[in-house]
Amino acid sequence: MMRRLLPLLLLAACAVGPDYERPKVEAPAAYKEDAGWKSAEPRDAAPRGDWWRVFGDAQLDALMRKVEVSNQTIAAAEAQLRISSALADQARAGFWPTLNASATRTESQPSRTTGPVIGQATTRRIIDSLPLSVAWEADLWGKIRRQVEAGEASVQASASDLVNARLSMQASLAQNYFTLRALEAQKRLLDETVAAYTKNLELTRNRYAAGVVSRVDVAQAETQLNAARAQAVDVGVQRAQLEHAMAVLVGEPAPAFALAPGELAAAPPPVPATGLPAELLERRPDVAAAERRVAAANAQIGVAKAAFFPAATLTGTYGYQTANPSLWFTAPSNFWSLGVGLALTLFDAGRRSAVSDQAIASYDQTVAQYRGTVLQAFADVEDNLAALRILEAEAAIQAETVRAAQLSLEITQNQYKAGIASFLQVAITQTALLNAQTAALGIQGRRLVASVLLVKALGGGWEEKKN
Repeated sequence: MMRRLLPLLLLAACAVGPDYERPKVEAPAAYKEDAGWKSAEPRDAAPRGDWWRVFGDAQLDALMRKVEVSNQTIAAAEAQLRISSALADQARAGFWPTLNASATRTESQPSRTTGPVIGQATTRRIIDSLPLSVAWEADLWGKIRRQVEAGEASVQASASDLVNARLSMQASLAQNYFTLRALEAQKRLLDETVAAYTKNLELTRNRYAAGVVSRVDVAQAETQLNAARAQAVDVGVQRAQLEHAMAVLVGEPAPAFALAPGELAAAPPPVPATGLPAELLERRPDVAAAERRVAAANAQIGVAKAAFFPAATLTGTYGYQTANPSLWFTAPSNFWSLGVGLALTLFDAGRRSAVSDQAIASYDQTVAQYRGTVLQAFADVEDNLAALRILEAEAAIQAETVRAAQLSLEITQNQYKAGIASFLQVAITQTALLNAQTAALGIQGRRLVASVLLVKALGGGWEEKKN
């Protein structure tokens, strides 16, 4: 009987459940903002490099090194990768038998009524046992194989999550960094404006004392100065909040972190070359992670389907048992057993069907999430390509606006000194110049941020465009 059952246990039957196929997604032939784009697949293992170095900022480089070492989101993602790897190892262990060893001593005293003569004392018995037991579940229906498939896909998803966490934290740091530098530039502009307005107020007071202008001019100069001072203070609040956010990103307590003042890059930010290589999108880590989760969910359907089939197990025991210590490890003390078991659940009130339905629904959910991630990836690239293109044009227009505002202020100030223009006209032109300069700084900061976000949208490093 045993010889007939063993070949069945050793049979490598095909795994139940659907074999995995990558879900199809509708990808555009080209981006509206960048002609020549081709559809791509995730290639998350490709290297990215220190993409932020294209900005040529030593302080940013130093902060990025701290993110890699001390950021807690990255640390949590790395721990999750180790968890997934351990779970995958646990699933692979199911291919192998389980071996257990035990040692027991049994001491018994039979009752006097069971002896040859009722009432006569019987001998106490001591029996020592040293068995080794083996249990192995044959993977007839591919349950273990599907569990291993799910585990390996989950490891790959966690690895992509780690890459995505690192890229996201780096991009967040760079985004905050350039926004902070833009605020610092704005603060310097406001400080210069406050100094200029202070001189204006002093001049106006002197002219009022000489009877050249009215008290209204003095009040207008004071109002203008105080408004500029308030703006300068408000910028300080925003800078402090950004500095605190950067402290979290580099893994330092906010009270202990301080960023030295720096300059906002004056040159246009690095931009990707026209006709971006498709390999950049292939390396987007969130797309890779989403696709691997689809594969894991698909394998779990096979695990659920295998529960409808009988489970076959092979068990065996070998060891020594004796009541005489001198006979340990001798042939007469040897014992063994070998057995085969088949188990099939006949009725469970629909539990297995519910588990199977849940696995299928989970797969459908991951497919939808994967397709949504792909669509969002295309949208992210479009957003930031458009932002860079439009902001470049806006920067040129704003530069002209600043030059025009400066010329208007010079003319108005000369007219004011000549007595043919009011201080209100001067204040209006000064405010217009300040607003134009502030807007120009904001655009420059937004261009740098858009450049960072495009790097993130493309999944990592890229080379600066060559003229």
